[in-house]
Amino acid sequence: MLHKFQSHINTKFPFFKDKRLLIAISGGMDSVVLTYLCHELQLNIALAHCNFNLRGKESDADEDFVLQLAEDLDLEVFVESFDTNQYAKDYKRSIQMAARELRYNWFLELGDQLGFDYILTAHHADDNLETFLINFTRGTGLEGLTGIPEINGKFVRPLLPFSREDLETFAKEKHIEWRDDSSNASTKYLRNKLRHDVIPILKEINPNILRNFETTQLNLKDSQDIVADSIDAFLKKASHISKGSHAQFKISEFKRKHNPKAYLFEVFKDFGFTEWNDVLNLLDAQSGKQVFSEQWRLIKDRDYLLLSDIQTKTYEKISILKTDKNVEAPFGTLVFNDVDTVSESPKHTIYVDRDKLHFPLTLRTWEEGDVFFPLGMSGKKKLSKYFKDEKLSLLDKENTWLLCFGDDIVWVIGKRADDRFKVTENTKQILKIELK
Repeated sequence: MLHKFQSHINTKFPFFKDKRLLIAISGGMDSVVLTYLCHELQLNIALAHCNFNLRGKESDADEDFVLQLAEDLDLEVFVESFDTNQYAKDYKRSIQMAARELRYNWFLELGDQLGFDYILTAHHADDNLETFLINFTRGTGLEGLTGIPEINGKFVRPLLPFSREDLETFAKEKHIEWRDDSSNASTKYLRNKLRHDVIPILKEINPNILRNFETTQLNLKDSQDIVADSIDAFLKKASHISKGSHAQFKISEFKRKHNPKAYLFEVFKDFGFTEWNDVLNLLDAQSGKQVFSEQWRLIKDRDYLLLSDIQTKTYEKISILKTDKNVEAPFGTLVFNDVDTVSESPKHTIYVDRDKLHFPLTLRTWEEGDVFFPLGMSGKKKLSKYFKDEKLSLLDKENTWLLCFGDDIVWVIGKRADDRFKVTENTKQILKIELK
């Protein structure tokens, strides 16, 4: 196996030779064999071990084993101890998910701090098949069926072409010792159930299943490349100029496709949406209709779908004193200056009669029922009606702030000033207010 591994490294990862590599090692057979293989090739490696404190003395024995292995091979080793149960409780995670987040976050932190170029994990062909079956049983797209990527950012899986049987044969031939995790024998978790109950039956039915599965995955990855090219071309037509913190997509481009649902899935699959029929129904829904994932939302806005993160912030009112010249706000900075004349002003600047204002002024977000007197008009208008006439999206309305004097609106910031405070021929003091 060593020769096959060396050939694989030379072909797929020739850049390893002059890089610093950090091996994620549990003490189990897979990661121990990876360590020995990389050591035999004289790669520049160090070890990183996580003690999740989930199995009492057994966890501590795993740590001791890794420390001894590092000493035997004269390798640098890093060990971190985690209170996994507390983390899972604090962040409402399963134990498996908590352990995954803890170790991957630590590996990345370690890599960045100490200058490791890549982090190697010992995932192999059997792990890849298990991941495929997990994704398949839960429901997934093409990406979920392509399995574990060989390279994902800093993480590299150089053992993916090799089976668990290959690793065990090598370990026994070289008289390599390893630690067995007792929790791996339990079928409590889906991955273990597949490993112990399902995959052995599949191998009995077809002893070449891993080789055939590798061919299938190569075909799926080729198809994935074709899909990616198609989506890139589609997005050049469908994506619109983004405004602020949200992205816009032309509904007409989705409707032109024979299967718009497939395109919706490919465009928005990375944002956590699961109710794809609801997403599809947005194409013909009334403006303002929304579909939510945990962190994102899609909004129907006339001829567009708007993608935005879910805003959880609530803003307090901001008080502005007469002496304030620069006022910081979530949307930018308001600058107040006394001037002698009025010049042509864009939407981000207004001029008002200072004598008509009494400080403190107030900055706040708009509320239902707000009314103002749009500059240049003789009557008043509800802000909701103004927004509708201006064809503002739900997101535009949510991000609209008001500059107020008491209950009166002085400026719908960045959009329209109030006529009651405008500069006239009788104005003695002109106040320029500019949004930067």
